[in-house]
Amino acid sequence: MSAPASDPVTDHVGDLLYGEVEDDLRASVREVLGDKAPWTSVLAGTERDAPYDAALWHAVAAQLGCAGLPVPEDLGGAGATWRETAVVMEELGRSAAPVPFLTSSVIATAALLAAGERDLLGRLAAGDAVAVLAVPFSTAPGDEVPGVEFADGTLTGAVAAVADGLAADVLLVPASGGLYAVDAADAHRTAVTSLDMTRRLTDVEFAGAPARRVADGPDAVRAALLIGAAMLASEQLGLAERCLDDTVAYVKTRYQFGRPVGSYQGLKHRLADLWASITQARAVARHAASCVAAGDGDAPVAVAVAQAHCSAVALKAAEECVQMHGGIGFTWEHPAHLFLKRAKADSIALGTADRHRAELAALVDLPPA
Repeated sequence: MSAPASDPVTDHVGDLLYGEVEDDLRASVREVLGDKAPWTSVLAGTERDAPYDAALWHAVAAQLGCAGLPVPEDLGGAGATWRETAVVMEELGRSAAPVPFLTSSVIATAALLAAGERDLLGRLAAGDAVAVLAVPFSTAPGDEVPGVEFADGTLTGAVAAVADGLAADVLLVPASGGLYAVDAADAHRTAVTSLDMTRRLTDVEFAGAPARRVADGPDAVRAALLIGAAMLASEQLGLAERCLDDTVAYVKTRYQFGRPVGSYQGLKHRLADLWASITQARAVARHAASCVAAGDGDAPVAVAVAQAHCSAVALKAAEECVQMHGGIGFTWEHPAHLFLKRAKADSIALGTADRHRAELAALVDLPPA
């Protein structure tokens, strides 16, 4: 008897589920973050000059080996996929962890994988170096990148609002039709005031900085930004889940007029609506992660859908978290503002929701209104 035909609907749903390896990875990352990145430590870090938490980064990147998850084993990586990386992103989003994982272990790593660069990729996988793609953090997949010129082995130009620019050991710079690696010490970097102090922005200027070409054409940068947007959706998912969990726990214990405030229908309905939106966000974020992991041709569509939805959900969840915590939710001594600032910054990063909706319309040949 012949094997039953594959059911596309069933196969698609199966791709959204978490596997045993992913569950184990989540547990390990959550344990480390719970120990080394409680919200009090994250808050304290926003008042220091250090661009990221170096001890936490070492624990996540090197000790757990998360920095090398999508990197082949022959380069010192784990030989996993972007699906496993997405699980790490969810957990980092839950804690608003101040580490350059998205910028180095996702975006820069994706660019180097697409470029076929080996030496630098091995250093990133081991957690020995941090690399950052030198483009404005608001750059969406497919956007034109700023003009930095390459001539006589050096780069000249400037890039504004580079995420984790001060944390970088190496800057990957799109310039003159290629991608170039620059020692960060050879660039002039200026910290700028950032809404999200757990992921700081930097203005970068190159004035004759020595550079090495690592890729020709724009393909490596486009692939990196697409994968980065997919993984950002998972971060937004994790952040939204944390905001919902904290809010539900609070309204169960906060009493007003002799009753838990969570017993009032007005709040219950809002929380139910938020739960439904987060459930949808989980589906689109997981689908986007699966598509980029498999190199699916529909990845641009899946990523545009994920970003268009998850950005708004994360921001709504953070706003509800602040409001439903009442007076304490508006204070510096509560973590709600950390999540609100991360959610707002994420909603602009790698393309706004409106930008991704416009991209989605073009991808599916939807005529403009």
